[in-house]
Amino acid sequence: MSEPVVVRPAERDELELVGRITLGGYVHDGFMTAEDDYAGELLDAFSRADNAEVLVAEHAGAVVGTVTFCPPGSSLRELSRDGQGEFRMLAVEPSVRGRGVARALVARCFERCAELGLAEMLLCSMTEMTSAHALYASFGFVRDPSLDWEPVPGVTLLAFRAPV
Repeated sequence: MSEPVVVRPAERDELELVGRITLGGYVHDGFMTAEDDYAGELLDAFSRADNAEVLVAEHAGAVVGTVTFCPPGSSLRELSRDGQGEFRMLAVEPSVRGRGVARALVARCFERCAELGLAEMLLCSMTEMTSAHALYASFGFVRDPSLDWEPVPGVTLLAFRAPV
């Protein structure tokens, strides 16, 4: 990308697009279909914005990626406790992948943790999301099998943690 990626809070009028980018990324990668039960949650960026920090990555004036950062007090936290941040639903438009968009979004989540004085960040990820796992490892995330869980039978989410 010749122009920089800018990560910022999503505007309210961008939340429908954020939902489409999120669901589209998961469907594109074969992690689910648009008919799966979780699809509605991925599409509903409005509820996420009411309960967490929805961030977008913008490039050349277009929103091309998103992540939901869950600070302490967010009802969307799945793993984190006091002193920890968490992010969820990282997604990047397939046409711009490999250009640092996801890296910029994760880096911003680390910045938010530092701004809030948090010592650690957690996340959970599907076992199949191996390219994401490589990105997470590059930020110092390590597996924490003691926090693995199944939101629904047959879907195992792997837990990762990293110091801030």
